[in-house]
Amino acid sequence: MPNPVPAAAPGLPSARLNEIHDCLALALDATERASGYSQSEREARSYLRTALRHTQRLLGTR
Repeated sequence: MPNPVPAAAPGLPSARLNEIHDCLALALDATERASGYSQSEREARSYLRTALRHTQRLLGTR
């Protein structure tokens, strides 16, 4: 399968970044609830949000 990113462009193909973005968004949605979160859950969700923002920057959508 050919890489859709030109050889001069470093990093992952945008299709792979989109897949990562979707997985992170789904993980946040799946762990969302109306009641409060434990400290470890807050930390984990914070890491997910940070990773999601970073992925959005790499995709140029943010």
